Amino acid sequence: MIRALWIAATGMEAQNLNVDVISNNLANVNTVGFKRARADFQDLMYQTLTAPGTASTVQTTVPTGIELGQGVRPVAVQKIFSQGDYKQTNNPLDLAIEGDGFFQILLPNGDLAYTRSGAFKLNRDGQIVTSDGYPLQPEITIPENAESITIGSDGTVSVTLPGQTEASQIGQIQLVKFINPAGLRSIGRNLYMPTDSSGDPIIGNPGEEGFGTIAQGYLEMSNVSVVEEMVNMIIAQRAYEVNAKAIQTADEMLQMANNVKR
Repeated sequence: MIRALWIAATGMEAQNLNVDVISNNLANVNTVGFKRARADFQDLMYQTLTAPGTASTVQTTVPTGIELGQGVRPVAVQKIFSQGDYKQTNNPLDLAIEGDGFFQILLPNGDLAYTRSGAFKLNRDGQIVTSDGYPLQPEITIPENAESITIGSDGTVSVTLPGQTEASQIGQIQLVKFINPAGLRSIGRNLYMPTDSSGDPIIGNPGEEGFGTIAQGYLEMSNVSVVEEMVNMIIAQRAYEVNAKAIQTADEMLQMANNVKR
């Protein structure tokens, strides 16, 4: 009975983590460029009471044996980098990546971070920056007197200046991709940092082989499905309840055993 208590406790802890992950997904259902996460679990070690293949007689062996599992443990919370839906905004600084790739963002400490969120703005110097004021890399500065901004699907940034009939190219947006994007480390603010697991960043222009293209005037929304997450939450809640019931049952059986002498 004591074994059952500890086994069920691991199940409750696992489902508690599962609900935490689901809650974060739902909280970010309207976060631009957000990628949903999924908790992965593994069964724990097994206690072998009778090993499979153990001799039962001189001529026969046990076909299956007896192995008792010790519960479950979380092993990963994986980001799912599937494409989110697109929202048309008609804002010239709203950019969506159609396909693979991340925007490069320069942090205040000089490190580069990466994001799928293309909700960019201009700072007082005309630089294209994130909502936190972190500049897009390579740095692009829009002239103060620019009448319009055009960003092509290949990342070419052009502006129309007063008195000009043709647009002038002023910069090139580059994208970065990773062999294993799920290995990126989330640091908040829609930003990711590379790790040994993600691999080194691979830089290229939008539309090149393996890289997505840029859609101006659109935003990539979260890839969270509210219906799917609600179903997952119900499943996690019922799993938590049944593990709690297993603890209650084991406790009642222990109580019966304690009352045998009475």
